[in-house]
Amino acid sequence: MINPNSLVPILPEMLLVCIGLAIIILDLLSPRRPRLLPWLTIVGCLAVLGMVGSEHHAVAFNGMFVTDGYSVFFKTVCLVGLIMAALMSEQYRSQRGMVQGEYYSLMMFAAVGMLIMVSAADLIVLYLGLELMALSVYCLVGLRKNSIRANEAALKYFLMGGFSSAFLLYGISLAYGLTGTTEIAALARLAGGGQPSPVLLAALAMMLVGFCFKVAVAPFHFWTPDVYDGAPAPITAFMSVGPKAAGFAVFGRVLMTGFPALQPQWSTVLALLALLTMGVGNITALCQRSVKRMLAYSAIAHAGYGLLGLLAGTAEGLSATMAYLLLYAFMNMGAFAILVLLGSSSDSRQSLDDYRGLAKTHPLAAILMLVFLFSLTGIPPTAGFIGKFYLLKAALAAGFTKTVIGAVLFSAISAYYYLRVVRVMYMEEPQERFEISYSPGLSTALGLAMLGVIGFGLFPGTVIGRAALSLLGQ
Repeated sequence: MINPNSLVPILPEMLLVCIGLAIIILDLLSPRRPRLLPWLTIVGCLAVLGMVGSEHHAVAFNGMFVTDGYSVFFKTVCLVGLIMAALMSEQYRSQRGMVQGEYYSLMMFAAVGMLIMVSAADLIVLYLGLELMALSVYCLVGLRKNSIRANEAALKYFLMGGFSSAFLLYGISLAYGLTGTTEIAALARLAGGGQPSPVLLAALAMMLVGFCFKVAVAPFHFWTPDVYDGAPAPITAFMSVGPKAAGFAVFGRVLMTGFPALQPQWSTVLALLALLTMGVGNITALCQRSVKRMLAYSAIAHAGYGLLGLLAGTAEGLSATMAYLLLYAFMNMGAFAILVLLGSSSDSRQSLDDYRGLAKTHPLAAILMLVFLFSLTGIPPTAGFIGKFYLLKAALAAGFTKTVIGAVLFSAISAYYYLRVVRVMYMEEPQERFEISYSPGLSTALGLAMLGVIGFGLFPGTVIGRAALSLLGQ
């Protein structure tokens, strides 16, 4: 018989499921009230965020599900991404006449998968959360059935996601066959002594392939540009923040809790992957004329920056990665919110040429985009500079000097394509004049993004300290 007290740690996830089901039912019973559903989604997420923030250390299901400071921090990042994506979707979805019940409910179910992932203390629970998240996002990408690009993106994502899941499952099965357990903490006790087994190294390598796919680390990034380009802009923003944060959460927990004895091996691999990812993302972004596709390659590059904290193998490094993911959520969501603001019902105005003279036609949108691009570049006093500084500091302290030098060089390269957009907005004449409308949801999303980018840039101790306390379980 299930003890009701054992369900307390998963109450936030259960509430999200109930809200997702309620959205579907309300959409069926009251289809003429389309404005209600996005705000129900946002209010529900705020309620869940309040529950998550008040959670204390607890375990459920014989230790397979754990609530600690680490999971609470990542749950907060995922829920912030969901709230901002829902705010952006209010205007986007109405412009395109997209079905809304499925849209918002799938976002909620994807968030449930993310929250399960970050609290997973067992590889099987981790996989269940990952697949719930992935299946929901597959559907969200292809929700516009009349769009060839969306259909192509969803199919590519589904097929490549299936391959990555196969690698992950094979790695889990090898680890289980060798150690007799799927509990992440127990793996460290059973596999930590003596010379590492080749089978255990193979299991870890296969799990790394699965995790690298989820966070778009090269060379497992090939799905990212097409999927990000074909998906609706708010969903692309959501994918670049929520699933990425959940992927890094399991990355850190599995490596630092399950395989700390193999840290010399996986740190070297991650250092090479970080350099490759930053190189592929930043260099390929240089030749993009589509701002949306440029941001897709930018997301790949930022996954490489996020690896800098993990490869350090220290609490300081992991704390830096955690803080960076929260800061990245605000600046990337802000950039995509401008993309939604300028877009029309035909998904146009994604080209770099469409941003010509934006400062003269729409100065507020131009200044907002400038701040977000400065933050993505890492220019002080924005949040992006603070995030990169702590990542580079942690990697340098761990002895990865060459990797840090490469990261600085690639960050300098990124300034070219980010500031190219700024040059086009401020130093060229507009090609056409078009109207834009600031809906309440989109205005709120832009305000939150600006507040996060400037606020954490000027007062970085708040987010850095919170990440550090989360690692200590406080």
